[in-house]
Amino acid sequence: QVQLVESGGGSVQPGGSLRLSCVASGFTLRYYAIGWFRQAPGKEREGVSCISGSDGRAYYVESVKGRFTMSRDNAKNTVYLQMNSLNPEDTAVYYCATDVLNVECPGGDDYRGQGTQVTVSS
Repeated sequence: QVQLVESGGGSVQPGGSLRLSCVASGFTLRYYAIGWFRQAPGKEREGVSCISGSDGRAYYVESVKGRFTMSRDNAKNTVYLQMNSLNPEDTAVYYCATDVLNVECPGGDDYRGQGTQVTVSS
C-alpha cells in the first residue's frame, strides 16, 4: 500500500526556515519522480519542486529557486524540502506526491500525503 506522510510544517516569521519531510512506504521512493506541491486558500495548486528518480536531479518553480532545496535519503525512503528565506507568499499546505510510474519529473500525483501547513507571518 503506497503511503506518503509529510511533517515539518509550522509557523515562522518572514526570513525564517523550515524543513519538510515526506516519508514513503509501500514502494521504493528513489526509483520515481517525487514532487512537492502547495496550495493556498483560494489559489490553485502549484508544483514547487520535483526530484528525478533516475539521477536525483531536483527542479524548482521560479518563485522558490535559490531559497528551497529538495533532497532525498534513500536509506530512509524519505524526501525533504529545505525552505529558507520564507515569505508570506509561501504560506500554504504543502504535500508530496507521486504516481509510482514516472521516473522523470514532473511526475504525477496519484498518491499524495495529507499535507503539512506552512504559515509565514510576522
